[in-house]
Amino acid sequence: MKTVAVIIAGGVGSRMGESIPKQFIPVLGKPVLIYTLIGFQNHPLVDEIVLVCIDGWHDYAAAEAQKAGITKLRSIISGGATGQESIRNGVFSLEGLCADDDIVVIHDGIRPLVDEEVLTDVILKARQYGNAVTSLPYNEQIFLVDDAISTIKYIPRETLRRVSTPQAYRFGKLDSAYHRAFEEKIGIYGSSYTNTMMVELGERLYFAAGSDKNIKLTTPDDLEIFKAYIRSKNESKQA
Repeated sequence: MKTVAVIIAGGVGSRMGESIPKQFIPVLGKPVLIYTLIGFQNHPLVDEIVLVCIDGWHDYAAAEAQKAGITKLRSIISGGATGQESIRNGVFSLEGLCADDDIVVIHDGIRPLVDEEVLTDVILKARQYGNAVTSLPYNEQIFLVDDAISTIKYIPRETLRRVSTPQAYRFGKLDSAYHRAFEEKIGIYGSSYTNTMMVELGERLYFAAGSDKNIKLTTPDDLEIFKAYIRSKNESKQA
């Protein structure tokens, strides 16, 4: 049984306000995406990496990966018009290359701070249960909107979990799910992701460990938090 990471870097990232896609914004000499790839390169349970990349940036991504010593990168393929199309492209590229029981980890290229322990847990849980989604408790109160200015109902936070990537699935189930989803138009629109699609298709998902450090770089503030973390980490190594 092998584990393949599918890293999604097909977006433009307009909310970042930069002239280049946010996954390629340089941080202390390396594009954001490379920090993400290094985390998977260094993990002992990850055998191969597939990068789903925005068109026009394949050669740059390959060159930067080579410079950073990313030897597990097996292929770079084009993304789609939506996040779900990009993930689908990555999954379909593994047909004929993965056995049904192989584990596929899906991860956002703009989440560069995934912990080794988080990645380990999501892989091991997927091996045990067939899938696993990184999750954390939800610590704020959630109220349902009754009208434009008021509410009369809340959702107990003990019943909620925040789910993000990495997510892991057995390849056979994941591949057939994406075929069905796009054929039947289920769970592929708007903000849908693999986890929400699976639930809409009737699958039970299993929780794995998460980390507050595993932020998604969406806004300039997120980028500054990431830069500060990298600087602090580098200073600690030099101390």
